[in-house]
Amino acid sequence: MSKQREIWFDGRGLSVENMDVWSVINHSTIDKIIVTPTQRSEGYFPQKTQFITAIETDEDLAGVPAGETVFSGNQPLLEKAQRTGYKTGIFFKVDDREQMEQCWRDASKFDYAAVDFNLPTNIPLELIIARLDETNTVLLRLVNSFNEAEVAFGTLEVGSDGVLVSTTDAKEIVKLVEHLQKGDLPKLDLQPMVVTEVTHAGMGVRACIDTTGIMTQDEGMIIGSTSGGGVFVCSETHYLPYMNLRPFRVNAGAIHSYCWQPDNNAEYLSDLRVGSKVLCVNTKGETRVLTVGRMKTEVRPLLLIKGLVGNRELNVIVQDDWHIRVMGADGKVRNASMIRPGDELLAYICDPGRHVGIKVNETIIEK
Repeated sequence: MSKQREIWFDGRGLSVENMDVWSVINHSTIDKIIVTPTQRSEGYFPQKTQFITAIETDEDLAGVPAGETVFSGNQPLLEKAQRTGYKTGIFFKVDDREQMEQCWRDASKFDYAAVDFNLPTNIPLELIIARLDETNTVLLRLVNSFNEAEVAFGTLEVGSDGVLVSTTDAKEIVKLVEHLQKGDLPKLDLQPMVVTEVTHAGMGVRACIDTTGIMTQDEGMIIGSTSGGGVFVCSETHYLPYMNLRPFRVNAGAIHSYCWQPDNNAEYLSDLRVGSKVLCVNTKGETRVLTVGRMKTEVRPLLLIKGLVGNRELNVIVQDDWHIRVMGADGKVRNASMIRPGDELLAYICDPGRHVGIKVNETIIEK
């Protein structure tokens, strides 16, 4: 998995008439926006916005709430901001070797450093990445396009810590956001699980995970009774003869079950809440993050499905009903109530052992 990247958007000078750009930003994962004090006081920004306020004078600084981040090319002003508790971002424009050497020395004094290279080579960026490697300074490269961002992230294989996006081309922003969303999430190694036992598990509480997103027929979530892995339970996107589909939902299973999340975490269904993040997966193992909008729990008849991935035993307990779908190893859905021993389902295994959903290295036996 690639490291998490900082993405800042430079909104200075971008008027409200640029609605196509602002709309893309507002509906993307980009939440760190550089604005002028005037923009901040007069403009509308979503609740998610983390303001980076560009300052040029003491008066500008005085108008920024304590503890926030300020941005400037004025080092004395930023040093004053540091002394009064602000986070600071410094801007450098590098045109030659002397400026490059001075840049990395000064950059290490601040929380963030944004650098603009007006040069035909990436060597200056490579040198600054190497110089700042053992510091706490977050290095951002100023970019005007997706291609420039891709180069910045690939330089020295490690790449810059992030990018400061400065463009009025909405299409370039869309390409960048899509690339980062895809690159920063894990691809799960899904494997066949041979079903060994299917039994009725009596009545119990099962949970539906209703998300704020829309899933496809190729998507679902990893659900399991143990921390060593789970089974691909499908989204509610497949034919139902008596009711409308619910493409935002996975009828996940018994309330004790784990659901896999970003960052290799797993959470009990009973602990998921509105606003929780869950991992949506497709049959290729590609993942994306969805937000929980509601957890819907009810008492229903339950079905225990046990199986083996190699010599590893897994199980999942789902609602015992025809309309619950579990993904087959061949990429075709199976109706839960029609699964039989010998069938192969799509599953995910990982190292067992979790405490409050977080991976731990200790001996934990789950049966």
